[in-house]
Amino acid sequence: MSTLGLAAVLSGCGLTAGSGHTTLRLVAADYGDSASNSSEKYWGALVTAYEKKHPDVTVDVTVSSWNDVDAKVKAMVDAGHPPDMAQIGSYADYAAADQLYKADDLLSVTVQADFVQQLAAAGKVRGMQYGMPFASSTRLLFYNKTLFAEAGITPPTTWAELAEDAGKLKAEGVKYPYALPLGPEEAQAETLQWLLSGGGGYAQAAGGYSIDSTENVETFDWLKDKLVGKGLTGPVAPGSLNRADAFAAFADGQVGMLNGHPSLMKMAQKTGVKFGMVPMPGVDGPSKVAMGVADWMTAFKKNGHAEQIGQFLDFVYSERNVLGFSREYDLLPVTTSASQIMSTAEQDAALRPFLEELPLAEVYPVGRTSWAQVSAAVKKGIGKAVTRSGDPATVLSDLQSAAMTAESAAGE
Repeated sequence: MSTLGLAAVLSGCGLTAGSGHTTLRLVAADYGDSASNSSEKYWGALVTAYEKKHPDVTVDVTVSSWNDVDAKVKAMVDAGHPPDMAQIGSYADYAAADQLYKADDLLSVTVQADFVQQLAAAGKVRGMQYGMPFASSTRLLFYNKTLFAEAGITPPTTWAELAEDAGKLKAEGVKYPYALPLGPEEAQAETLQWLLSGGGGYAQAAGGYSIDSTENVETFDWLKDKLVGKGLTGPVAPGSLNRADAFAAFADGQVGMLNGHPSLMKMAQKTGVKFGMVPMPGVDGPSKVAMGVADWMTAFKKNGHAEQIGQFLDFVYSERNVLGFSREYDLLPVTTSASQIMSTAEQDAALRPFLEELPLAEVYPVGRTSWAQVSAAVKKGIGKAVTRSGDPATVLSDLQSAAMTAESAAGE
């Protein structure tokens, strides 16, 4: 447990610490990559500022790694002691079990209206917003400028150009002409990026999953035949290549192209790799839809404290604090007001290409309680679609069946 709210520890369950005093418990994820920029520092400064203005409230923050935070919150909920707030990767299961406050119950009208529209919509279950976006990101195609210059090629805008570029990079001896991480770490992200660029996606706008759609099958047929089958994705089978390893290889100068988020910029800069970024190529031109990712703030009802939680979250989502968090961790603001400032501020120039993708972004179908199971199935199985003996139509059909089963079990 962090020391941000020692009074919470001294007051037993952390619900109150004396007459008229409220203690709020928040479990949050760590976005830092070292002790020097741990999220504990971010929350420590924010909570100190808040408690100075609200001496009747103590906020006790526990920061955990992304490897542990979702499981830790689930264990607390299962034990009957949920935190007041949890900043985690999903929310739909808790919303479906009627364990969360709606955003309407907590936030001021101005704060709630300030959320980026696509992200606010992604936070809804059956039309009501339970997930409050906390951090967001989009993806771009990164390319190694040095390797491209040596191969005499320019950044691709279509799939055909991407395949042609990859072929020329291979001829120059590049280890990973295009890195295709479909391994179990984050295959659902690479998959969605490609599905969207092919005019498909995981789910229909009006209803259920559409994993085995004609567009999606055609996308994976192309990946199998035009990239993987021609040896243009490197020595590691896509189904065994994890995103972290692909990023490390790019930062080591071994990758010609791959899909990346803002953190890859710092990795490449540290090793001196000269890189460029362009929108994901599509069938006939740049993809019309980008992939977006969001993490979520949730508030549990069991302990009460709706008023105090709402006041604290209004502070968390103030323009200054949203900008501060986004700049510290190279993430995109989840509010329109902060996005507008970042779109013109010189200090945010590096993030601007990602920010420009946000209005076109589509996020995972996180509002479905079945998504966690579907995502796990994609991570486990999608790599088979591009193997020599794999059949994309069969693999996607199997994933669609698993999705429908999960959807039915969830009552969606």
